[in-house]
Amino acid sequence: MDILVLGIGQSLRGDDAAGLEAVRIWQQQHPQSTSRVRVEINELPGLELLDLLEGMDAAVIVDAVQSRAPAGTLMRLGPEELAAFKPEAGFAHGWGVAETLRLGVSLFPGQANRQVTLIGITGNQFDLGAGLGLEVRKALAKAAEMIEYEVVSWLESGIIKAGGNHEIHSHT
Repeated sequence: MDILVLGIGQSLRGDDAAGLEAVRIWQQQHPQSTSRVRVEINELPGLELLDLLEGMDAAVIVDAVQSRAPAGTLMRLGPEELAAFKPEAGFAHGWGVAETLRLGVSLFPGQANRQVTLIGITGNQFDLGAGLGLEVRKALAKAAEMIEYEVVSWLESGIIKAGGNHEIHSHT
């Protein structure tokens, strides 16, 4: 099984950088993993998300979300929740992950078996040039632990053998 850990966001738009930062923190805290884990940082993947997922059996996607919840609130959405995710509660940058995943499954029905978990970090301000808000910064360590939980769960399922290092790629 090949796993993708993907941080999504815009580094120059305040809380929208939360997904990027959470994945970086996770990689610093958990540098040893399996060679079957690929780590990507991508500012605005849009439909490129489908290419990033190609060949992957599972993915943990971390992104900022807009919701009525307080800034810094973490949410975990599995495949069922992603399928039911309402566009109006969407992601911070338009065409969201849930919509892209639905499109991918409709175009490539074989992708329906891919295990995808989204870790959403509720943001509050997305202004150009702003930094991460205090509440979002406080949530990053917990988000990194949630990433580790997902990866370890797949490792412990016996499907993936541990050993090697994961790589990180940045696409801006």
